[in-house]
Amino acid sequence: MAQPDSKKIFFENLSGAGKAIAVLTSGGDAQGMNAAVRAVVRMGLYVGAKVYFIHEGYQGMVDGGDNIQEASWESVSSMLQVGGTVIGSARCKEFRSHEGRLKAAHNLVQHGITNLCVIGGDGSLTGANLFREEWSGLLSELVEQGSIEADAIQKYSALHIVGMVGSIDNDFCGTDMTIGTDSALHRIIEVVDAIMTTAQSHQRTFVLEVMGRHCGYLALVSALACGADWVLIPEMPPEDGWEDKMCQKLSATRSRGTRLNIIIVAEGAIDRHGKPITSSFVKDNRAGMKRLNIIIVAEGAIDRNNKPITTDYIKNLVVKCLGFDTRVTILGHVQRGGTPSAFDRILASRMGVEAVLALLETTANTPACVVSLCGNQSVRLPLMECVQMTQEVQKAMDGKRFEEAVKLRGRSFENNLKTYKLLAHRKPETELPTSNFNVAVLNVGAPAAGMNAAVRSAVRVGISEGHKMFAVSDGFEGFSKGQIKEIKWADVGGWTGQGGSLLGTKRTLPAKHVEKIAEQMRKNNINALLIVGGFEAFLSLLELLTARGKYDEFCVPMVMVPATVSNNVPGSDLSIGADTALNAITTTCDRIKQSASGTKRRVFIIETMGGYCGYLASVGGLAAGADAAYIYEEPFDIRDLQANVEHLTEKMKGSIQRGLVLRNENCNENYTTDFIYQLYSEEGKGVFDSRKNVLGHMQQGGAPSPFDRNFGTKISAKAMQWVTKKLLETFRQGEGRVFANSEDSCCLLGMRRRALVFQPVVQLKDDTDFVHRIPKEQWWLKLRPLMKILAKYKTSYDVSDSGQLEHVVRNRPKESDASVAM
Repeated sequence: MAQPDSKKIFFENLSGAGKAIAVLTSGGDAQGMNAAVRAVVRMGLYVGAKVYFIHEGYQGMVDGGDNIQEASWESVSSMLQVGGTVIGSARCKEFRSHEGRLKAAHNLVQHGITNLCVIGGDGSLTGANLFREEWSGLLSELVEQGSIEADAIQKYSALHIVGMVGSIDNDFCGTDMTIGTDSALHRIIEVVDAIMTTAQSHQRTFVLEVMGRHCGYLALVSALACGADWVLIPEMPPEDGWEDKMCQKLSATRSRGTRLNIIIVAEGAIDRHGKPITSSFVKDNRAGMKRLNIIIVAEGAIDRNNKPITTDYIKNLVVKCLGFDTRVTILGHVQRGGTPSAFDRILASRMGVEAVLALLETTANTPACVVSLCGNQSVRLPLMECVQMTQEVQKAMDGKRFEEAVKLRGRSFENNLKTYKLLAHRKPETELPTSNFNVAVLNVGAPAAGMNAAVRSAVRVGISEGHKMFAVSDGFEGFSKGQIKEIKWADVGGWTGQGGSLLGTKRTLPAKHVEKIAEQMRKNNINALLIVGGFEAFLSLLELLTARGKYDEFCVPMVMVPATVSNNVPGSDLSIGADTALNAITTTCDRIKQSASGTKRRVFIIETMGGYCGYLASVGGLAAGADAAYIYEEPFDIRDLQANVEHLTEKMKGSIQRGLVLRNENCNENYTTDFIYQLYSEEGKGVFDSRKNVLGHMQQGGAPSPFDRNFGTKISAKAMQWVTKKLLETFRQGEGRVFANSEDSCCLLGMRRRALVFQPVVQLKDDTDFVHRIPKEQWWLKLRPLMKILAKYKTSYDVSDSGQLEHVVRNRPKESDASVAM
């Protein structure tokens, strides 16, 4: 394979030889920390540096001794799937003192360590920055004490620090997601899904208190993901009289036939007067509901007067006012535990590699930075800029400047809140605008988890904007048969947590039935189409665009929201359903590897779905710690297979007990799963044996992940807002009809790097390999070298797109900007 430009190959330009890197986890633990530690260790060793564990966080740095140990490649094996942090974490009072930091500096110099990778929250990272600033002074003191030699000041002149935020709270400004947040959301949603079944049985209201300290992110996103009736968060305390409004909302929900209600409360929730809002309060104030509600309260929720809002308060309120049977569930530390999600493993692995890159590129004048995630891209931000903005959030909340606090939290948080308000609180019919437009929603292609959340979002946003919404069953095949009917607000209640497609979906393309579809468009006066689906949905839009020349019925705004486990839709980095499939693959691989525990050395060959797209095999391989992943986009031959077998054989002769190889279903016509299994079985004789497993349609099934629920909800809401805008633009007042025939009236909404972008489908044709149903360029191919590096292969690593030091940008959008960004 031809080597890329040498300027882009990391290990040929930046060497870690002679450098020592130490990694520690500090403060609270978070799922995914181990994946970050593993990535730092293996990337550090890959570039020739010495890498050290610092056990028990800053306490271990202060105590020294056995707490600082050199790490090997094997010492981070089998830790990717483990929650918490295997190197330990502790809060250290001593490190806050000058004397404690002096001891820590002495211990680092003894090991020659001048590069620190700190995984923790804002307190841990602030402490690291202070340590860095004091470093030269600390060394001078140690020389004066005779603890170190005088030449050590020159030899270890600067301490370089890179941070990664490990916190389930997602309360650190500058990054869209912190390590552990997605896994915590998985724990919350698992509980909510389980509670909803019993709540429906008994017609109950459940009040859930979730963690998050002074940040309502977990409460807000879990409320979006489960369709909670009410959510209370610290950043946006409810207005006075919220109790009556909440009870009215719950009662109205029950009156429409819903058997449950969910209220989610942040652990520190207060009202606008600073009064705690507790779950007990809610229960004692309810007296007349019919079925069931769910209320989610963030643990730090407050009212507008900084009064805490607790779950007990809410429970008593609901019981007293409505008489509903109400229960309280405080999730507690279950949110911090368990196996990390696929998202957190991938995020932590990417951040760990990026942190080592940043350490090796830093100079004496480079400020301490934190590796962050913006959209789908890694960025580096000055650590103290992020810390200062995080502190500004709390100052804004203390000063009751709640709108400012929401904006300071960042674009993602603000738009989650906007979307929740849009979907959860139905306006009275008299307050709704009257547009007289009819909009049809349908699913096209194979089912994908999260489709139902997208449909729910489209329906409710459409109704809120005054449209009459129509649901089409069974895709374009059902459309041609007239399987179309109006769908109301209440009809999509409870859809967010449902897997598959409740509307029904088919792969049938419209060209076959175009005349009948046009007839149904005319008969039902459909003024716009919103399609949720995969590659077939993309092809369908192209066919409908062509049909405009013959049928005016298709001269209406049309938009597609990508939803497919294969993640093979051009124009979008991510598709609804892919995250759920990745979690299914990762969980299954964990179990398969565990099945070999206590047996002889074994290699597992796993076949994944995806058609010709290698996304699931590649990214799933990174999340599961695979040794190799065979995909169509990266051609391989028998020599590559043989090299992989030999590589695994060499590893198995050491302390490695298990190997994992993933194969995309259509990666090669001749090198089938059976062939690869038989090859590994034959060549591994005497060293390891092999097993194979075809995962199949389990990757398409199951309840959607929190990411897919949230992504589907937000992207579909944005698509529906675009539809409204286009309808108003293309309505011909004189003719009394909508007429849209420009390229930009037939679009795909996709996530591209840092933003959601509307792209005319006709402009995506040149970017598409129609034969193999994949985009010609795919961003995730840049992650494949990471998987190989972490599996101990020597490979070329392109760093042209790696994170560059940027500055924190305050999020102050215009008042007129109603977009729903990720």
